[in-house]
Amino acid sequence: MGPAKYRGAVNALQLTCLGIVVVSTVVGVGLFARGVAAIVRTVRIGRALPGRWTPVGARTRTLLAEVFGHGRFQHKPVVKVAHWVVMISFPLLFLALVTGYGQVVDPSFTLPLIGSFAPLEWAIEAFAWAALIGITALFVLRLRLLPRGADPRRSRFFGSHQVRAFFVEFTVAAVVLAVIVLRALEYALGGGAAWHYPLTAWLGALLDSVPTTTLEAAVVVVATVKIAVSMSWFVVVGLQPTMGVAWHRFLAVANVYARREPTGGVALGPLQPLRTPTGEPINLEALEDLPDDARLGVGAIEDFTWKGLLDFSTCTECGRCQDQCPAWATGKPLSPKLVTLALRDHAAATAPYLLPEPDESHAGIDLLGGGIIDPDALWACTMCGACVQQCPVDIEHVDAIVDMRRYQVLMESAFPKELGGTFTKLERQGNPWGLPARQRLGWAKGLDFDVPVVGVDVESAAEVEYLFWVGCAGAYEDRAIRTTKAVAELLHTAGVSFAVLGDGESCTGDPARRAGNEILFQMLASANVEMLNEVGAQRIVVTCAHCFNTISREYPQLGGRYEVVHHTELLNTLVADGRLTPLPSDDERAITYHDPCYLGRHNQVYAPPRDLLGAIPGLTVTEMPRAKEQSFCCGAGGARVWMEETIGTRIGTARAEEALATGASTIATACPFCTVMLTDGVAAAGGTAEVSDIAVLLLDRVRETP
Repeated sequence: MGPAKYRGAVNALQLTCLGIVVVSTVVGVGLFARGVAAIVRTVRIGRALPGRWTPVGARTRTLLAEVFGHGRFQHKPVVKVAHWVVMISFPLLFLALVTGYGQVVDPSFTLPLIGSFAPLEWAIEAFAWAALIGITALFVLRLRLLPRGADPRRSRFFGSHQVRAFFVEFTVAAVVLAVIVLRALEYALGGGAAWHYPLTAWLGALLDSVPTTTLEAAVVVVATVKIAVSMSWFVVVGLQPTMGVAWHRFLAVANVYARREPTGGVALGPLQPLRTPTGEPINLEALEDLPDDARLGVGAIEDFTWKGLLDFSTCTECGRCQDQCPAWATGKPLSPKLVTLALRDHAAATAPYLLPEPDESHAGIDLLGGGIIDPDALWACTMCGACVQQCPVDIEHVDAIVDMRRYQVLMESAFPKELGGTFTKLERQGNPWGLPARQRLGWAKGLDFDVPVVGVDVESAAEVEYLFWVGCAGAYEDRAIRTTKAVAELLHTAGVSFAVLGDGESCTGDPARRAGNEILFQMLASANVEMLNEVGAQRIVVTCAHCFNTISREYPQLGGRYEVVHHTELLNTLVADGRLTPLPSDDERAITYHDPCYLGRHNQVYAPPRDLLGAIPGLTVTEMPRAKEQSFCCGAGGARVWMEETIGTRIGTARAEEALATGASTIATACPFCTVMLTDGVAAAGGTAEVSDIAVLLLDRVRETP
């Protein structure tokens, strides 16, 4: 075949490829736009949520730090690096995709101005190779972790759509391979000096003997393949707006930007208030003004806020939330991922029937009554926050669970039977044990010093350094009373003046709020805030991690703002300042420390308890495999301590077994509910380790004689 025929064949190939490119692009972009419209339609049915777009500056800085820093991958370095290079390659290699359109028409085409800009060429080559390595690593990792064997639930990918994920990974691999091959072909065609092709010149050199027309034809074909593969991705994801493993690369930007905390904190600590359909917080006064048919909480998909619906659409199905969930790990039907996916699919299917505006005439299906969410899954949540902590795209799982519980409690009166008694005791006696307020000071009997009571011994809390908030457990539960007495003795020994409220204390409302009874929480919390403000409380020390979180993080929603410290923080400061001196002892112990979820994960208090243990002579601390940010719940949170645990293994037992496996003779805690759950867990596991609050361990050493 002569040169003219070669050229004619290349031209014919170009025309064919151009047709493929035009058709695939039109179909791909059109269907992708359809997918975008479907997602927008789904998010639009959600309720208002003011304040999620401002302040712009803080949110933008947080977004950039989160995206480029990949901070949520700190415990998975391989995944972090692989995902980062793949993510960065996506916008960078988009320029190579644009170049491909020109190459179909002219194999020697380069982008005007920037096409031969060496730094850009180097970056494209570097990220193409890095993305190829990265996507291969992610592919291999997924293969290794696929659900299989006798217990497929142990895989974090259990319940994820594997075919969709492999399709996305294949697309990335095919596109970056095409970019690398095209760079080699461009070099072989004489597209510039070798230093413009630092990572592909060697590959292009292998093609030195190939005729120019053949190289041109190869460029056209490879460019067409690259575009066709890319457009096939657009087609597939456009037809499946619930394909979060693909859509998250776009939606995550909006979701991270609109996170609860503009400055970067995860959606933990305080729960969000109950809201009206227009997004206004509801307090006790506002409840009186609501219409009789007002829906409280989330009972149907349209009751979620737009951010909640965006959360569901953004889920990547990575399963890191599921991997960390204590309920899932112990055989419960709750998986944060599977709940999210069920809500996502239901929202996408329901949205077209709820527009333009959801109302009672076309309300969505009841989430629990309609079988979308398993009631056992809803009530299995301990609200430990591990799912939120681990999620790389800032899905607010806990808020969704709480809002669904609120609807069940406030609108349907449908909740575990054990909670009925708990609610009654909280309402009538101000504590979940149902014991009289006059017994709240019983713990102080036997102390060799007087404990001042505000309103009796001191007129105002401002007269002492700290108001000691004892808490319900600290006043009524025997194991917690040991901690209360120890803290009081240590404060007295250190010369810290403090006072208590005695029978003026009432439950903070934490169990009611996390069980979904927001009205009862408002009643208890409002009364406490009024009382604390009346007695002039300024600085408060607490021994309960739940009280710590509620008073410091949730009472500001009701106008109660105080300086609140956990007892481990205060005691650690007193030891560091020399006001308390732990003395040497022959009683050497191996200790492991359990992080309370509402002290550690929800409030980032990790160092003080460990520093305090480290300051006690004779104690050797060994960390459990899951500690600090990855700590495993004791099972008490989310009001679960008041509910029976009848499905699967008890969470407290699983955590106790992990603690016992360290060989420790003592399990140190910093929350009364953790102490209760782990003590029971050790007994159930057949262990002999002592479970003790850090304050008790410290007091034993302070009492020792040298």
